[in-house]
Amino acid sequence: MEQGTLLVALGILFLAGLALDAVGRIVHIPRVTLLILLGALLGPPVLNMLPAPLATADGIYADAALTMVAFLLGGSLKPETLRAQGREILVVSLTVVIVSVALVAGGLYLVGVPAALAILLGGISSATAPAATLDVIRQSGSTGRFARNILGIVAIDDAWGLLAFSGALTLAGTMAAAGMLSGAGAGTLAHGAIEVGGAIVLGAAIGLPASYLTGRLKKGEPTLLEALGVVFLCAGLALYFEVSFLLTGMVCGAVVVNLARHHDQPFHEIERIEWPFLLLFFVMAGASLNVSMLEQIGGIGLAYVGLRIVARMIGGLAGGALAGLPPREGALTGLALMPQAGVAIGMALVASERLPQYAPQILAITIASTIIFEIIGPFFTQFAIARADRDAAAGRSGVAR
Repeated sequence: MEQGTLLVALGILFLAGLALDAVGRIVHIPRVTLLILLGALLGPPVLNMLPAPLATADGIYADAALTMVAFLLGGSLKPETLRAQGREILVVSLTVVIVSVALVAGGLYLVGVPAALAILLGGISSATAPAATLDVIRQSGSTGRFARNILGIVAIDDAWGLLAFSGALTLAGTMAAAGMLSGAGAGTLAHGAIEVGGAIVLGAAIGLPASYLTGRLKKGEPTLLEALGVVFLCAGLALYFEVSFLLTGMVCGAVVVNLARHHDQPFHEIERIEWPFLLLFFVMAGASLNVSMLEQIGGIGLAYVGLRIVARMIGGLAGGALAGLPPREGALTGLALMPQAGVAIGMALVASERLPQYAPQILAITIASTIIFEIIGPFFTQFAIARADRDAAAGRSGVAR
């Protein structure tokens, strides 16, 4: 009975996803937002009609979906893109992370938040939502330089974010220990280095042989089994070794696309099957929303949300200026990077474990702000991409005249 119910639910959700995709195109609402709202409607927040395996955004569906996203984002770092836009991607992504951490932490401290808690929330604010951002770009159909820049930025900014969060966690632990670097603080730094370094090593270890061995059976293009095998290896081994599966997938994808010279379309097969996994992930994210969290965040939570929005805008402007981009494009880049999702919650769980005295505030603010940014963030991304494409078209038209 339970298995039958689960299969019926999956069938209904897949068909509903098709309908919402069409509705989103008509009313110009990102389908990510619609799917999250559908999950909230059918899940525990409202009707509580979903089977238990689909009522929470964790487990094998979410891990597989996010690893596919990371793999595809790594694949966007093609040699030609890196040659043409590599400096822009690196400079903007790093600047946005630094500005987010500094402005959010500093702003919260100025409004009376304890320094250690402010620093932790600043580190968490650096996280983005690769899945939501990628899907909005896919839905828009944009393939211009701005969209490629955003794909490149979200492919690597979680790596910067994890490093920044590790440093923030260490500094917060130091402050909590009355100015003395404790074993917990040193352990946090080591843990962060292992998570990032281990993911890079693991992604490269899988990507190197995959870049040579795949695409041989079907000339120039990996088969579906090859593509799935690589993605599931990335996800499974990363979880086994307790390193970031997002970074592992991203590094693996980047290695394959840069080294597999015999590939014509190395990620074509993953793109064909990715959407069902993502659909389930977004629905489960909506179903796992705890609306009561919105009532618990208070003034600190609202300040966090406002400061993160401002930080993204300033970070985009500053990063764009350093990379030589026009101010308008820098501001649009900050808007496009507004979504925040699972990585932030993962950071919050780690921070709560290391500094339990701040656990209630960290979890309440992070979960509630993630709800807000997952609903409104895709709108910002959609608007930024549409406006950037319009500006590019106007520029080409002006040149033609």
